[in-house]
Amino acid sequence: MGSAPAPARTPSASAVLLITLLSVAVFRPTTSDPSDEACLTHLSESLQDPTKSLLNWTKSTFANPCSGLNSYLQGATCNNGRIYKLSLTNLSLRGSISPFIANCTNLQALDLSSNFLAGPIPSDLQYLVNLAVLNLSSNQLSGPIPPQLTLCAYLNVIDLHDNSLTGPIPQQLGLLVRLSAFDVSNNKLAGPIPVSLGNRSGNLPRFNATSFQGNKELYGYPLPPLKSKGLSVLSIVGIGLGSGFASLVLSFTGVCIWLKITERKMALEEGKISHLMPDY
Repeated sequence: MGSAPAPARTPSASAVLLITLLSVAVFRPTTSDPSDEACLTHLSESLQDPTKSLLNWTKSTFANPCSGLNSYLQGATCNNGRIYKLSLTNLSLRGSISPFIANCTNLQALDLSSNFLAGPIPSDLQYLVNLAVLNLSSNQLSGPIPPQLTLCAYLNVIDLHDNSLTGPIPQQLGLLVRLSAFDVSNNKLAGPIPVSLGNRSGNLPRFNATSFQGNKELYGYPLPPLKSKGLSVLSIVGIGLGSGFASLVLSFTGVCIWLKITERKMALEEGKISHLMPDY
């Protein structure tokens, strides 16, 4: 006789629980970090997109922008479900940079270069403590360079060239020891170049004149000396000494002529007197 079939095993309660948890983990829809969602929402509201390059930048996408390392947003890169890179370069974007971009606290690279963005650089960028690359070049940004950028201690790159930034270069930026690329050329900056940036010591990367050129009121090493707008001090002193010497020569000449004329007059008078005196 054949053996009876073995009874079917029913999964244990612990196995059922494990399968249920795994199913929930796999199929549960992911949601973005609330800070990232606020960051993306406000940034989108502050930007104008005339070429419709950011069609997928919608509120529904902001609620779920990442899937692991992949992002559903153009120009965004994710890491562990968080936005860690934004690269919206050369998209003809207008508007301004929202200070709420600081809510993307995991951001390591921000590149908004080659657009038409205006307004100030938000000082709130100081809260992007993981930021390593900041490229806002070739826009229409104005106002000062925020000294608070010093609080972004991991900054390797600061590229702000070809804007309309004003004021001095903050001395504090020289404290960024990781800084390997720095460009503020072609702005409206003024004042001295901080020694901690223009003449770095030790093994710190040094920045040449091309990093600072194109700012008419900016001076100091490594830029060449400013061309004087008027006469130099030496020129003024020279002119003064020259005019004084000329006046002295003219005065001396005048005295000599006066003495000569006086001498002739006296000689003539003596001749007249001697002619009138009788001979004895």
